[in-house]
Amino acid sequence: MSEKKSDIAIIGMTCAACANRVEKGLQRMDGILSANVNFATEKAVVSFDNETIDLPAIQHKIRSLGYDVVQDEIDVQISGMTCAACSARIEKGLSRMDGVHEAIVNLALETGKVKYDPSVLSAQELVSKIQKLGYDAVIKGEISDGPEDHRQAEIRHKTQLFFISALLSLPLLWTMVSHFSFTSWMYVPDYILDPFTQWALATPVQFAIGWTFYKGAYFSLRNGSANMDVLVALGTSAAYFYSVYLVLSRSEHGLYFETSAVLITLILLGKVFEARAKGRSSNAIKKLMGLQPTMAIVEKDGSTIEIPIADVQVGDILIIRPGASVPVDAEVISGTSAVDESMLTGESLPVDKKQGDAVYAATVNANGSLRIKAKNIGKNTVLSNIIRVVEEAQGSKAPIQRLADRISGIFVPIVVGIAVVTFLVWYLLIDAGDFAGALVNMIAVLVIACPCALGLATPTSIMAGSGRSAEQGVLFKTAEAMENTKAIDTVVLDKTGTITQGAPAVTDFKIAFGFVRDRVIALAAAAENNSEHPVAKAIISYGLAATTTLPKVDHFEAIPGHGISSTVDGSTMLMGTHQLLVDHAIPFDPMLADVEILENDGKTVMYMAIDRIHAATIAVADTLKDTSKQAIAELHELGLDVIMLTGDQERTARAIAGDAGIDHVIAGVLPQRKAEVIASLQAEGKKVAMVGDGINDAPALAVADIGMAMGTGTAVAMEAADVTLMHGDLLRVTDTIKMSRLTVQNIRQNLFWALAYNSIGIPIAAAGLLAPWVAGAAMAFSSVSVVLNALRLQRVKLRD
Repeated sequence: MSEKKSDIAIIGMTCAACANRVEKGLQRMDGILSANVNFATEKAVVSFDNETIDLPAIQHKIRSLGYDVVQDEIDVQISGMTCAACSARIEKGLSRMDGVHEAIVNLALETGKVKYDPSVLSAQELVSKIQKLGYDAVIKGEISDGPEDHRQAEIRHKTQLFFISALLSLPLLWTMVSHFSFTSWMYVPDYILDPFTQWALATPVQFAIGWTFYKGAYFSLRNGSANMDVLVALGTSAAYFYSVYLVLSRSEHGLYFETSAVLITLILLGKVFEARAKGRSSNAIKKLMGLQPTMAIVEKDGSTIEIPIADVQVGDILIIRPGASVPVDAEVISGTSAVDESMLTGESLPVDKKQGDAVYAATVNANGSLRIKAKNIGKNTVLSNIIRVVEEAQGSKAPIQRLADRISGIFVPIVVGIAVVTFLVWYLLIDAGDFAGALVNMIAVLVIACPCALGLATPTSIMAGSGRSAEQGVLFKTAEAMENTKAIDTVVLDKTGTITQGAPAVTDFKIAFGFVRDRVIALAAAAENNSEHPVAKAIISYGLAATTTLPKVDHFEAIPGHGISSTVDGSTMLMGTHQLLVDHAIPFDPMLADVEILENDGKTVMYMAIDRIHAATIAVADTLKDTSKQAIAELHELGLDVIMLTGDQERTARAIAGDAGIDHVIAGVLPQRKAEVIASLQAEGKKVAMVGDGINDAPALAVADIGMAMGTGTAVAMEAADVTLMHGDLLRVTDTIKMSRLTVQNIRQNLFWALAYNSIGIPIAAAGLLAPWVAGAAMAFSSVSVVLNALRLQRVKLRD
């Protein structure tokens, strides 16, 4: 089996029932492994066996269900082909790219026609692929600007239809409003009151502009389900055809053309607002995509040239000027500067960069000039991976949404049943024989109950919440992870690299009386300069912070298990354990003897002798990150149990935990047992989040209810986790939990109001207290209100 995954943008879905129908239709196909259709993002994420079924067959199925697939088409002028094998090679190379629907290359005309999904590929990537195959290619004519084109085109199209519909419906609305007693003063021309004029105005609205509802209803019913289009088509058709009957029978009864026309107009207006609001809910993705520059300055043969970013290759040397954005992931090979990485980490302070440091695509160079070497380009950059993770999270379904999907799946048939009962009760019992009155009440029930708001309630909140989280440096892999995080009651923290810096640092440097402090520190750093031990690196860093130059080392010898012996600037040096000084019969200075206190604090203690005199006692420890104590305090405020899980010895672990404010410590745990500890906590009924950054944390991250990986950690840890924290501090853990709680709260608000709206609206309409056009307006704006409520998540500020 050859598994392949593809994102397919879909046009034409009007409510959650449409998404359900497409999803079920795809899942029934042979070779489909999974299909997830999201109404709000208007995308299907399909995994399929490439040996059993291909992408065109999937697209054909979607079209057979009554919808269309977004695709762009470009014509490419190709040069360098010499025979049919060349054109076949290009066709095959393009067809293998994710997002390409069809590729046809004409050898004689030296042209290519490519149909592709603009949400997956850009036209420039197609051209680059042809060039990599060894041919020259340029795009003929204009191309689309990107994946949002189809949505903008849809908004323009719906807006145009609305204005045409409104222009035709306003005269009909005028006649209806003039019938009220308090508007009897209004003048209405006789030709507008003429039944045939009203018929002429209502017909194009009903069948030209309203054709989309008939089309949707046909495909829905043909496939054995019912959606919003069925309700709208039934309601407006009933009003329209009854009015036609009255016109042809020369009846004196009032007509209902305005009911059908105004309903369609108001629903279209709601759809325009809804489409605009849905577009805003994916602003986070647009912002991220807009951050990457389109051009790059490349150094070649001693000179610099500006080229499109798509032409940058791994290994190219790029020049990044002050104020410019970094085009690709790269390594600094010369220059120093500060780089704004807030788009990746949410951290506002620029990060200093020097030779050997990594820089990332779309980060902004603040001041100095940098020469960098390209490491990752295109879809392999950190930015591209972030966009992919956010898009996948927005396209996935939260468990709570599946409940809404089940409700909307049975909702429309129930509403149709209620509408029929309403008609019969009014016509046979309440106003016996009043067909028109019973019909109006039935139409009101059909229209008020459209389940659009219910279908939008969850996905729009997920889109807005996950997008805002990404801006804050928190990447949820799935909607399920975003929902489940709110239920966490226990947070388990790895120690090294998560709570602490992950590297030892000098915490105490006690100098004996009679020695000059700066001189002793410089000698210690110089003596350790030839050692690769982590403790030695801590002392070297401490020394370089105190002095810019270190004394010359004349002799160096490592004493395994004890320390080092060296000669520095004419002085004989010993540095190492307590036993090292004992072995050399060097007496200890009693003023430097508070060693037990240091060791009880979990610190590693070293002794330093200069010319056989105990000159200094040095304590080294893996220190807390600056924000760890604050973050753990915030976790406690959120009502969470915090546990430290580490392989370190008990004394060191408890010392770190005490400084950080953690009460529960599980120490001395081997990497392979960390997952067992998580499982035992879960067996006690706890909902556990595991936070770590190393390869040894990956099993525990996978077992935990929610795994959170530090973005500063290993790729293995991030792959195993449900959430990636782009900035390596624990404050992002509290941000993650807060954002999850706010998003789920927002979803529940949306679902409550969507269901409450229908629960209240249907009885009112059935009781004859709601005119159909009022029901239409309420239905249209209920969807807009749900989306606007979800958009509040984009303004969430988690901390100052």
